[in-house]
Amino acid sequence: MAPSKNVEREAREARERLRRYNARQSVHAHQITRRRRDNILAIAGVLVVAGLAAVTQVFYFTAGPGSVTASPSASPAYTAPPGQNNGPVPDKGLAEGRTWTGTMLFNDVAAITFDIDGAAAPQAASAFIYLAQGEYYSDAAPVCHRLTTSETAKLIQCGSLNGDGTGDIGWNFGPLENVPADGIYPAGTIAMARGADPYSQSTQFFITYADTVLDSSTGGYTVIGKVTGGLDQLVSQIASKGTADGGEDGAPAVEVKITSLILV
Repeated sequence: MAPSKNVEREAREARERLRRYNARQSVHAHQITRRRRDNILAIAGVLVVAGLAAVTQVFYFTAGPGSVTASPSASPAYTAPPGQNNGPVPDKGLAEGRTWTGTMLFNDVAAITFDIDGAAAPQAASAFIYLAQGEYYSDAAPVCHRLTTSETAKLIQCGSLNGDGTGDIGWNFGPLENVPADGIYPAGTIAMARGADPYSQSTQFFITYADTVLDSSTGGYTVIGKVTGGLDQLVSQIASKGTADGGEDGAPAVEVKITSLILV
């Protein structure tokens, strides 16, 4: 059966979003490379001066409700064996070992403020920062495709390239970082979603809007940050609407999009 026009149009739109994102990332990567080159040259200059001074002195650095795993609906395609990074994973040094602050707006009606911990989860935080700076979340993949409402797991998941839990951006990474030993993810936790392999982390993340307990037997989930304000708006404007089919795990009843994400 031939694909419908809607499916073809959505596929074209997804490809166009990815093309725009890749174009921005090329510019962003060039800027990072240039900054690092300038820093290296500056350091080299300082070392040369210091060296000359020294010489002169001598002569003169997904699952189902109840056991929600917050995993992507489909794991990224692998070109590397499980247990290894795959593709051009962002440099973990990008997070700079510091706390980043941000604002995320959903559907232009619910705004949250949040922190990303670049010291506790340097690799995952760097991936999130890289994607946020390239406007991946607010342009290429703005849809939050999953909402869970069970007694023990309340979260919203975002970042899928195709807006349905699937889509391969071309890289995935590990290892797990900053994982709660008790499997408890307090309200406002921001963590990376993944498939079965700890190295399947990529672009998807989830936010818990109430205290959540997730199965820790498979290793748990990397916590990259926390919501510092506006969680009540996320609940009242988004989570309280429930899922499209009324179940405890599925697409939100009202389409949810990240309409703005600012990170500094």
